[in-house]
Amino acid sequence: MLWDRVLTAEPTLSCIEQERQALLKIKEDLIDDYGHLYSWSAEEGSKDCCKWGGVRCSNQTGHIIMLNLNFSNLEPLREWLPQLSSLRYLDMSSVNLSKVNNWLQVVNKLPYLTSLHLESCNLPSIFSVWLVNSSTSLHSLDLSDNSLTSSSSVLQWLFNFNTSVVKLDLRFNQFHGLIPDGFSKMKSLTHLFLDYNEFEGGIPKTFSGLCNLNTLSLPVNNLNGQLLEFFHNLTGCASQSIEVLNLDWNQIMGSLPDLATFPSLRELGLHHNHLNGTILDNLGKQSRLERLYLGHNSFEGFISEAHFSELTKLKYLDLSNTSLVFNFSSDWVPPFQLEKIALWSCQLGPQFPKWLQTQKNCIWLDISNSGISDSLFNSYWIFSPRLVYMNMSHNQISGHIPNLSLEFSSPPTIDLSSNKLEGEIPSFLFKVTHLDISNNLFSEPALFLCTTNNRNLSILDLSNNQLLGELPNCWMHFEGLKILNVANNCFHGKIPNSIGSLLGIEILDLGNNSFTGELPSSLKNCTKLKFVNLRDNKLSGQIPMWLGSSHPDLVVLFLRSNHFFGSFPSHLCHLKHLQLLDLALNHISGSIPKCINSLTALTSPISTTGHLYKGPLDFFHCDDLAFWLWKGRDLSSNLGQIKSIDLSSNKITGPIPREIMELVGLISLNLSRNLLTRRITTEIGALRSLEVLDLSENQLSGGIPSSIALINSLNFLDLSNNNLSGIIPTGPQLNTFNATAYEDNPNLCGFPLPKKCPGETNQNPAVNRGGDHAGIQETEDGFITPGFYVSVALGFVIGFLGVFGTLLLNRSWQFSHFNFLNNVKDKQDATVVVNMARLRRQHQT
Repeated sequence: MLWDRVLTAEPTLSCIEQERQALLKIKEDLIDDYGHLYSWSAEEGSKDCCKWGGVRCSNQTGHIIMLNLNFSNLEPLREWLPQLSSLRYLDMSSVNLSKVNNWLQVVNKLPYLTSLHLESCNLPSIFSVWLVNSSTSLHSLDLSDNSLTSSSSVLQWLFNFNTSVVKLDLRFNQFHGLIPDGFSKMKSLTHLFLDYNEFEGGIPKTFSGLCNLNTLSLPVNNLNGQLLEFFHNLTGCASQSIEVLNLDWNQIMGSLPDLATFPSLRELGLHHNHLNGTILDNLGKQSRLERLYLGHNSFEGFISEAHFSELTKLKYLDLSNTSLVFNFSSDWVPPFQLEKIALWSCQLGPQFPKWLQTQKNCIWLDISNSGISDSLFNSYWIFSPRLVYMNMSHNQISGHIPNLSLEFSSPPTIDLSSNKLEGEIPSFLFKVTHLDISNNLFSEPALFLCTTNNRNLSILDLSNNQLLGELPNCWMHFEGLKILNVANNCFHGKIPNSIGSLLGIEILDLGNNSFTGELPSSLKNCTKLKFVNLRDNKLSGQIPMWLGSSHPDLVVLFLRSNHFFGSFPSHLCHLKHLQLLDLALNHISGSIPKCINSLTALTSPISTTGHLYKGPLDFFHCDDLAFWLWKGRDLSSNLGQIKSIDLSSNKITGPIPREIMELVGLISLNLSRNLLTRRITTEIGALRSLEVLDLSENQLSGGIPSSIALINSLNFLDLSNNNLSGIIPTGPQLNTFNATAYEDNPNLCGFPLPKKCPGETNQNPAVNRGGDHAGIQETEDGFITPGFYVSVALGFVIGFLGVFGTLLLNRSWQFSHFNFLNNVKDKQDATVVVNMARLRRQHQT
């Protein structure tokens, strides 16, 4: 807060001594850790309290008329307010008033108070309303974010003792049930904000009598019913006065009625409801309309020029994620100049809409997934220097992007992913804050990268292209990077040392290229890393010691399918937050260290990883991953449920340590194709969360512990190709596996193997082997085990997180991309990948 510049006056009179003493008493009650009140002093040179920060006095009387205490770390205050009897404006937002049950009584002793702001004060809900006097001066009241409920005394006070309020803000509380009729008693209301509550039903009919109502804001509630009824209940003088009607994010149904009953309407918000039908072209008669939000509904039909015929003032247009088809003549010139255009998942194509070229004021453009299959040729006008946000992803846009001489007014966000763009990446694209050009056909080396110096670039996604050559060694030019993804390209050579200049990087994905050599030691400087994917390269050497000590927050580590060698890296035990570890298909030797139980994130089924990335626009929370399929079900709840260790296809020796059984949060454990010996510990039943267990192709001996039957969630099991002996345990889940789970263990017997144990007369008759439950289904020997397929599925999730982690940073990007992904292609791809784990083992080709 710029404390000295807020509410500071240039009065002609000095402040009143009694009020100065009251302010000094206030300061005694504060915990002012940040020195906001340093100017409040009793020293000789600071006696004029009208010059103190956060204070404004009347030029005529010298009385304090405005006081701003809008900062946190305050203790409950004494009753000093009555001494400031001339106060007109009081802001105590974020002051903890949870123990001040008489706060309203104190406030009502300020006879001239017109504006009161108590946002986020933890106000007590219940107090004695009958002891509170009526206030006729209060015009603006902000009680937002106080967890107030419908039983709160505040409503009773408002409805019965304070009807002069003009602006009322009750957002971010916990009001529930029907909207009370009591609001209609407040005849002076011009602005009513009830956003982010739990109101149900519709708008009360009595609201039609609120003749001064200018703004009615009800987004993010549980309102339901027909939209026509909502409009009908406002018909009257309210419908004549309302300029802003916001009903976004509710459950309202029906079609869009005629808006003629709202002649003053400037803004209409119906985003994210359950509306359907066509949009009547008489919408174009709303000549005062400036902002129109109808996206995320089930509207269908055509949008023509008539829909906008008289909308000369329109600035914001959102029809995104509908089934609307735009049908404009090629030479149409709109009557408006839009600033924000959100039309993603509408049908705009196949050509670039030429009318967009007329929108000279546009700063926000989202036409992703809109059926455009045009070339960028003659469409370079789309790149405007005014842009703050551009999203044209998930189209079929082709061609080269020329290196335009373009200087953005401020660094924008640009998403051109999932198109057919090719050639070289122009340098002006690197002058942004977020750049996603993944899933295209770019093939030229990123030569222009090193000609740009942009410390504002925080997200760069070049993945899934055909980029060749060595990765440029100029990352010191982009010190602000948080996410770097160049996976699935054709880069080769060593990982450049300048990667270590990215001191703030948290997500690094270089997977599926042809990088060689050892990991650069400069990577130890990147201490904030949480996600590292280097899988499917040709990296070699030992896994360095600093990988365990320099990255304490690491959550995901994928080194799969490289040429790493040496003993198992015990220093990885220091990674307390590690949740996904994949070292498969390397040349790692030695035994699994006993310190593996120090991976504390795996010792609990509950995710403790928290935010992977807290960016300037939004959060990248690992629990937000949109979908994940396992066992044929949609594990869409969170990535925190996916906890896995894959050490398969190495040269690991010795026993399976007992300490690994302390990792009770594990979902998948794959130790197959190693040289493990001795018995399977009897404590394996402690891994109750396991859904995948693959210990195949080792040298394990002894019996199968009966405790394995306690793992009721087990869906994939492979113990084949060992030296196990004795009778196979039975249990509800174990009985669903067929013989391939145990094959090539000559001394095993019992169901489901054909070999009977001594004294056994019949096979278990209670077996139900549905295809959906068989962990391993056939007997062919092959390099690829079911556990391998599960690792592939995990790889898909990590690849998804690396490639599309960018999209999770910005809420609008989430809407623009994940709705498309969920409904179209990638969910199908995920299903295919995971269902591979159900197939029989296949021979390596």
